[in-house]
Amino acid sequence: MSNPFEAFAVPGVRRLKPYQPGKPVSELERELGISNIIKLASNENPLGPSPKAIEAVRRELTEATRYPDASGFELKAALAARHGVEPECITLGNGSNDVLVLMAEAFLHESQEAVYSQYAFAVYPIAVQTVGATARVAPARSADESDQPLGHDLAAMMALVGERTRLVYIANPNNPTGTWLRADELREFVAAVPTETLVVVDQAYADYIDDPEYPDCVDWLEECPNLVVSRTFSKAYGLAALRIGYTVCAPGIAEILNRIRQPFNVNSLALAAASAVLEDEEYLARSVQTNRIELRRLEAAFEERGLRYVPSAGNFVLLDLEGAAQPVFEALLHEGVIVRPVANYGLPRHLRISVGTPEENGRFLEALDGLPRELLGS
Repeated sequence: MSNPFEAFAVPGVRRLKPYQPGKPVSELERELGISNIIKLASNENPLGPSPKAIEAVRRELTEATRYPDASGFELKAALAARHGVEPECITLGNGSNDVLVLMAEAFLHESQEAVYSQYAFAVYPIAVQTVGATARVAPARSADESDQPLGHDLAAMMALVGERTRLVYIANPNNPTGTWLRADELREFVAAVPTETLVVVDQAYADYIDDPEYPDCVDWLEECPNLVVSRTFSKAYGLAALRIGYTVCAPGIAEILNRIRQPFNVNSLALAAASAVLEDEEYLARSVQTNRIELRRLEAAFEERGLRYVPSAGNFVLLDLEGAAQPVFEALLHEGVIVRPVANYGLPRHLRISVGTPEENGRFLEALDGLPRELLGS
């Protein structure tokens, strides 16, 4: 059915396809009438929120009639101390999605370009296309490369950076592939990008990776004033439902972002919960350790079953079925297991599996083993 208002929309929006989130549990319950469903589709923290965050939200609810602190003073001060920067370097967002979109709204227009990688996070093309800018998409590394298959190819990305390039988006680690870039190669890339081009390094999954070669890009801000680093509380910190993220960048960039962000783009409950969970080191350590153990369990299980996967540095793993993934996704739904098909990323043979609790991961593997072998390409 045609939309009579289609012609009213700006050109970039007319070409957009909506972001496809993971299927909610309630939706599957309505569709199939089943219960006891597990969701391993949206890279959420399976442990539940921090007790300190829960208590902070309860206290804040008594002030629910008041608008939130539009500046996020306390949280920005805590984040600034955590990262060793001034509070003026922090911009808060309604999830890191918000600040990634703000970058496009503030710094791109129709005659400019943005560069990002094939198989990179789906919000990048949405942000770029909405403002009518041109997307230059660099081919990812070959799936057959043993070192970071399907990951960002920085040489290919640099080849697309030109006079009209205003933004470069880099996810490290990347969603949905789980691949990551070493400090030396990424630092060299950022240094080589012209200073009039802003480089956004999206580190949403940074807390999960413990490798001496993985960089904290905030450390480079003084030498790289065109660098913007985004982080989120939705993953390891377990606050996905409250929608809170942030960027760390030069004060001049942050000041421009704050001109266009909504005045109350982060609600009071999210501000309180984020401030509290920053202090809960035990919760973060438990989240990271559980993920490390269970991610390796899933990868080992795939190896035992002869299934291909992309080694991951996040809280998910990309499974290559070497055939159509949609039938496997649908078969798992009937077993009460929600995973994520990623055909919208150009990966129709793959499913992205979020790392759950030990019980959830066991349930997923049991459901997988119960599927007809022909569905799994073997």
